[in-house]
Amino acid sequence: MGQDMIELKGVTKQFPGVLANDAIDLSIEEGEIHAIVGENGAGKSTLMKILYGLQQPDKGEIFFRGKAVKISNPSVAINMGIGMVHQHFMLLPSFTVAENIVLGIEPRKRSIFMDYKKAVEITQDLVRTYGLKVEPQLKVRDVSVGIQQRIEILKALHKGADILILDEPTAVLTPQETEELFVVIRKLVKELNKTVIIITHKLQEVMALSHRVSVMRQGKLIGTLETKDASEQIIAEMMVGREVLLEPLEKTTVEGKTILEVNHLKSRDNRGLLALRGVNLHVKEGEILGIAGVEGNGQSELVEALTGLREIESGEVMVFSKNLAGKSPREIRESGIAHVPEDRLITGLSKDATITENMMMGLHDQEPYAKKGIHTNKQTIRQRVETLIKKFDVRTPSQDVLVENLSGGNMQKIVIAREFAFDTPILIISQPTRGVDIGAIEFIHQQIVEKRNEGCAILLISAELDELFRLSDRIITVYEGELTGTFNNGEISKKEIGLYMTGKRKLSKEGGA
Repeated sequence: MGQDMIELKGVTKQFPGVLANDAIDLSIEEGEIHAIVGENGAGKSTLMKILYGLQQPDKGEIFFRGKAVKISNPSVAINMGIGMVHQHFMLLPSFTVAENIVLGIEPRKRSIFMDYKKAVEITQDLVRTYGLKVEPQLKVRDVSVGIQQRIEILKALHKGADILILDEPTAVLTPQETEELFVVIRKLVKELNKTVIIITHKLQEVMALSHRVSVMRQGKLIGTLETKDASEQIIAEMMVGREVLLEPLEKTTVEGKTILEVNHLKSRDNRGLLALRGVNLHVKEGEILGIAGVEGNGQSELVEALTGLREIESGEVMVFSKNLAGKSPREIRESGIAHVPEDRLITGLSKDATITENMMMGLHDQEPYAKKGIHTNKQTIRQRVETLIKKFDVRTPSQDVLVENLSGGNMQKIVIAREFAFDTPILIISQPTRGVDIGAIEFIHQQIVEKRNEGCAILLISAELDELFRLSDRIITVYEGELTGTFNNGEISKKEIGLYMTGKRKLSKEGGA
């Protein structure tokens, strides 16, 4: 580490009803990995958006290599050598991987046309250099969330940033992919003298990777510590202002009957390739069935097929002995399945709508809130939404705030509050705590187990093995669209289950159905 590369002095940013950054003083040293942590809504992402030129501070100054600068937009930041990988991806779905990576600095043929062959070669060189594998000629809309993360990282690296801001970079990565990313980050810093700022809620990653850690709470910078002098407990307490312990969750024994049964399910991905190869599984009342797998092995297609968002080629989805295969999302919901999707911004929320409008989706045209599809009882609507805001600890000055003005964690709480409040007998939950801070994780886990204890049958899909092991009663593993193992919780270690997740080991009897 060396001299201060960036210094923020008194940086303040106010949004309607929210003081996102309150007179922040922060220095980033050249050649360091600097972690910024805090609960959702603490102001971390806003501060980094200011540094990247996406937001302008209301007050304060930014110094770059000792000189005061005005970063009026991302182009200015990029020209200064600052790159940013956002928590919510900024890719063009209809473009290929290679086209997205070179976007803005495209290689040209005769100064007019993009040299697509050269773009593919650039991408292949980046893959070889950094070990983050992608297929250059695939369309972004046809790749998994994990691959999209890799594309964003490669895109930023291609622009040659001296300072790389990573906003929740491991939220969509497997443990193996996370370690590969850490190798890349350490190489960038140690061998190439890059500077990396990482926003994360995973304290074990902070301890394993960073040189220093800055903790934010409610828009204020609480303090900056040398990581070697800190501990997860100290950082967590600074983040939330109280002691945080992920205590064992109390599970009651529920002798329930099977209410969701999937038989020989087949479905194809967006490329027309078979993504589900005859999946069999069942979930009982009062049970959490966890699905463990490396991102992109059919989990997303399974959820979409079960919730009516993807066409089913063959097989059955039996709910209370009624086959729902081929039914619409609305018919499936009315038959008893609620769904927390993996991507809250694409399929979970309308960010241009208010909290109230998002909370009422699915009920907005029904009694007692509406008559003949028209809102007639606004007071009842507001009472329902206010109750859910309080129960699910959504941090907002008003239920009339647009969802786009909320933090990622509060967006997630809105989706969970809405879907849980339907009180359906079956819940399908994908990535419930993706990009969510430690305090909110504790809360969301408690809500999931409470639903289980009430007798709900829950299918849980998560990229976090710790989460699956903490919540699940049974765990099944999936690899390339097939179930490779089924285990009662406690029968297998995290290390062993990785062999089933990667297809290196497979039970003769699949799925546990």
